Amino acid sequence: MLPEPTPRLRFREMHASDLDAMAGLLGDPEVMRHYPAPKSRDEAADWIAWNERNYARHGVGLWIIETLDGVFLGDCGLTWQSIDGVDELEVGYHVRPEHQGRGYATEAAAACRALAERERLADRLVAIIVPGNIPSQRVAERIGLPFDRATTSRSGVPVVVHSAPLR
Repeated sequence: MLPEPTPRLRFREMHASDLDAMAGLLGDPEVMRHYPAPKSRDEAADWIAWNERNYARHGVGLWIIETLDGVFLGDCGLTWQSIDGVDELEVGYHVRPEHQGRGYATEAAAACRALAERERLADRLVAIIVPGNIPSQRVAERIGLPFDRATTSRSGVPVVVHSAPLR
Protein backbone atom coordinates (compact mmCIF):
# COMPACT_ATOMS: atom_id res chain seq x y z
CA MET A 1 0.00 0.00 0.00
CA LEU A 2 1.32 3.43 -0.95
CA PRO A 3 0.05 6.98 -0.60
CA GLU A 4 -1.62 8.38 -3.68
CA PRO A 5 0.63 10.49 -5.89
CA THR A 6 0.24 14.23 -5.35
CA PRO A 7 0.36 16.94 -8.01
CA ARG A 8 4.19 17.04 -7.62
CA LEU A 9 5.21 13.78 -5.90
CA ARG A 10 5.13 10.04 -6.20
CA PHE A 11 5.94 7.38 -3.62
CA ARG A 12 7.63 3.99 -3.89
CA GLU A 13 9.06 1.43 -1.52
CA MET A 14 12.76 1.71 -0.76
CA HIS A 15 15.04 -1.24 -1.44
CA ALA A 16 18.73 -2.12 -1.31
CA SER A 17 19.13 -0.56 -4.77
CA ASP A 18 18.38 2.82 -3.11
CA LEU A 19 21.42 2.62 -0.83
CA ASP A 20 23.40 5.38 -2.58
CA ALA A 21 20.48 7.83 -2.41
CA MET A 22 19.54 6.92 1.16
CA ALA A 23 23.16 6.99 2.38
CA GLY A 24 23.45 10.47 0.87
CA LEU A 25 20.22 11.59 2.55
CA LEU A 26 20.82 10.07 5.99
CA GLY A 27 24.53 10.87 5.92
CA ASP A 28 23.93 14.56 5.23
CA PRO A 29 24.73 16.65 8.34
CA GLU A 30 22.05 19.21 7.43
CA VAL A 31 19.30 16.58 7.05
CA MET A 32 20.38 14.87 10.28
CA ARG A 33 21.08 18.00 12.35
CA HIS A 34 18.32 17.06 14.83
CA TYR A 35 19.61 13.50 15.26
CA PRO A 36 22.59 12.47 17.41
CA ALA A 37 24.73 12.11 14.25
CA PRO A 38 24.46 11.53 10.50
CA LYS A 39 24.10 7.85 9.61
CA SER A 40 26.90 5.79 8.08
CA ARG A 41 26.41 3.83 4.86
CA ASP A 42 25.90 0.66 6.94
CA GLU A 43 23.31 2.45 9.08
CA ALA A 44 21.54 3.62 5.91
CA ALA A 45 21.44 -0.02 4.75
CA ASP A 46 19.93 -0.95 8.13
CA TRP A 47 17.36 1.86 7.66
CA ILE A 48 16.33 0.37 4.31
CA ALA A 49 16.10 -3.14 5.81
CA TRP A 50 13.99 -1.78 8.71
CA ASN A 51 11.58 -0.22 6.22
CA GLU A 52 11.39 -3.42 4.18
CA ARG A 53 10.45 -5.27 7.40
CA ASN A 54 7.83 -2.57 8.12
CA TYR A 55 6.29 -3.03 4.65
CA ALA A 56 6.08 -6.79 5.22
CA ARG A 57 4.73 -6.56 8.79
CA HIS A 58 2.49 -3.51 8.67
CA GLY A 59 1.97 -2.64 5.00
CA VAL A 60 3.50 0.78 5.66
CA GLY A 61 6.91 2.30 6.29
CA LEU A 62 8.94 5.21 5.07
CA TRP A 63 8.77 5.45 1.30
CA ILE A 64 11.04 7.11 -1.23
CA ILE A 65 9.56 10.41 -2.37
CA GLU A 66 10.37 11.61 -5.86
CA THR A 67 9.17 14.28 -8.23
CA LEU A 68 6.87 12.99 -10.95
CA ASP A 69 9.86 12.89 -13.29
CA GLY A 70 11.91 10.77 -10.88
CA VAL A 71 14.11 13.25 -8.98
CA PHE A 72 14.94 11.81 -5.54
CA LEU A 73 13.76 14.16 -2.77
CA GLY A 74 13.96 12.05 0.37
CA ASP A 75 11.70 9.75 2.35
CA CYS A 76 8.33 10.10 4.04
CA GLY A 77 5.89 7.65 5.50
CA LEU A 78 4.19 5.94 8.40
CA THR A 79 5.89 3.85 11.07
CA TRP A 80 4.84 2.43 14.40
CA GLN A 81 6.73 4.04 17.28
CA SER A 82 6.52 3.59 21.02
CA ILE A 83 6.09 6.84 22.92
CA ASP A 84 5.26 7.00 26.62
CA GLY A 85 4.76 3.22 26.54
CA VAL A 86 2.10 3.34 23.82
CA ASP A 87 2.53 2.22 20.20
CA GLU A 88 1.52 5.10 17.97
CA LEU A 89 1.40 5.52 14.19
CA GLU A 90 3.89 8.26 13.33
CA VAL A 91 4.35 10.26 10.16
CA GLY A 92 8.02 11.00 9.47
CA TYR A 93 9.94 12.76 6.72
CA HIS A 94 13.43 13.73 5.52
CA VAL A 95 14.04 15.96 2.49
CA ARG A 96 17.36 16.71 0.79
CA PRO A 97 18.58 20.22 1.76
CA GLU A 98 18.47 21.53 -1.80
CA HIS A 99 14.75 20.67 -1.95
CA GLN A 100 13.73 21.97 1.49
CA GLY A 101 11.49 25.00 1.83
CA ARG A 102 9.36 24.11 -1.20
CA GLY A 103 6.52 22.35 0.62
CA TYR A 104 7.54 18.81 -0.37
CA ALA A 105 7.57 17.48 3.22
CA THR A 106 4.12 18.94 3.89
CA GLU A 107 2.71 17.58 0.63
CA ALA A 108 4.16 14.12 1.24
CA ALA A 109 3.10 14.03 4.91
CA ALA A 110 -0.44 15.08 3.99
CA ALA A 111 -0.61 12.21 1.47
CA CYS A 112 0.54 9.83 4.20
CA ARG A 113 -2.09 11.15 6.59
CA ALA A 114 -4.73 10.65 3.89
CA LEU A 115 -3.58 7.04 3.44
CA ALA A 116 -3.76 6.40 7.20
CA GLU A 117 -7.31 7.79 7.24
CA ARG A 118 -8.46 5.99 4.09
CA GLU A 119 -7.11 2.62 5.27
CA ARG A 120 -8.09 3.22 8.93
CA LEU A 121 -4.60 2.28 10.06
CA ALA A 122 -4.93 3.79 13.54
CA ASP A 123 -7.20 5.93 15.69
CA ARG A 124 -4.72 8.81 15.66
CA LEU A 125 -1.54 10.01 14.02
CA VAL A 126 1.49 11.51 15.74
CA ALA A 127 4.70 13.27 14.81
CA ILE A 128 7.54 12.88 17.32
CA ILE A 129 9.98 15.77 16.94
CA VAL A 130 12.92 17.19 18.88
CA PRO A 131 12.02 20.61 20.35
CA GLY A 132 14.52 22.55 18.23
CA ASN A 133 13.24 21.21 14.92
CA ILE A 134 10.83 24.04 14.19
CA PRO A 135 10.49 23.27 10.43
CA SER A 136 9.28 19.72 11.21
CA GLN A 137 6.89 21.04 13.82
CA ARG A 138 5.46 23.40 11.20
CA VAL A 139 4.98 20.49 8.78
CA ALA A 140 3.09 18.58 11.49
CA GLU A 141 0.88 21.59 12.19
CA ARG A 142 0.21 22.16 8.47
CA ILE A 143 -1.16 18.62 8.12
CA GLY A 144 -3.43 19.06 11.12
CA LEU A 145 -1.26 17.67 13.94
CA PRO A 146 -1.16 20.36 16.65
CA PHE A 147 1.21 20.29 19.62
CA ASP A 148 0.08 17.67 22.11
CA ARG A 149 2.79 17.39 24.75
CA ALA A 150 6.47 17.42 25.63
CA THR A 151 7.94 14.10 26.74
CA THR A 152 11.04 11.94 26.44
CA SER A 153 11.76 9.35 23.75
CA ARG A 154 12.64 5.73 24.57
CA SER A 155 16.30 6.70 24.21
CA GLY A 156 15.93 9.54 26.73
CA VAL A 157 15.89 12.42 24.24
CA PRO A 158 13.46 15.28 24.94
CA VAL A 159 10.78 15.40 22.22
CA VAL A 160 7.51 17.11 21.46
CA VAL A 161 4.54 15.14 20.23
CA HIS A 162 2.08 16.57 17.74
CA SER A 163 -1.07 14.49 17.31
CA ALA A 164 -4.65 14.36 16.10
CA PRO A 165 -7.36 11.75 15.73
CA LEU A 166 -7.74 10.19 12.30
CA ARG A 167 -11.16 10.39 10.70
